[in-house]
Amino acid sequence: MIIINILLGSIIGAYLGADIATKIKTTSLYEIISIMLILIAIGLFVSHTYSYSGNTLHYESYIIFIFGIISGFIIGLFAAILGVVGGELIIPTLILLFGIDIKLAGSLSLAISLPTMITGLIRYKKDNSFKIVYSNKSFILIMALGSILGVFIGGLMVGLISENILIPILCLILLISSYKIWLHK
Repeated sequence: MIIINILLGSIIGAYLGADIATKIKTTSLYEIISIMLILIAIGLFVSHTYSYSGNTLHYESYIIFIFGIISGFIIGLFAAILGVVGGELIIPTLILLFGIDIKLAGSLSLAISLPTMITGLIRYKKDNSFKIVYSNKSFILIMALGSILGVFIGGLMVGLISENILIPILCLILLISSYKIWLHK
C-alpha cells in the first residue's frame, strides 16, 4: 500500500517535471537543477542527523496518505528534472513518514523508482528529447557500463565506510555540483 501511495504522486510529478524541463529555457533549467541539488543536500543531511525513533509520524492514516502523495509528487518532479530518483529522496521519505526499516526502504525505493522514471521517459520521448541520445550511443554505453561497475564496487564496499563519513561527503558533492551547474548557465 505504501508503494501505491507514493506512486500516486510520483507518477504525476514525473510527468509534469518532464513537461517543465522540455518547455523552459536552458538557463532556467540550470537554475532549477542547482536549487534542487542544494535542497537534496540539505534534506539528506537533516534526515541523516534526525533522531529517528522507528515510528511513523503520529497523524491519522489519511494525513499520512496525503503526505505520501505530496512527497511522491515532489519525488517525481525531482526525478524527471534531474533524471534520477535515488534513495536520497525516497528512502528518507519511507523511513521518516512510514516508519519503515532502512533495509526494506532501500528495496521499496526500487519499486517506486522504476515506474516513476518510466513515466518521465515516456513524457520526454513525446517531445523527441531522445534525439541526442541516439547520436551519442557510444558515450551512453560507456556511462552505463561505468555506472554498473560503480554500483558493483559500491555494493562490495557497503559496510566498509561509515554512514557518518559518506553522508557529509555526498552532501558536499551535491553542493559543489550545484555551484558548478549554477556557473554553467
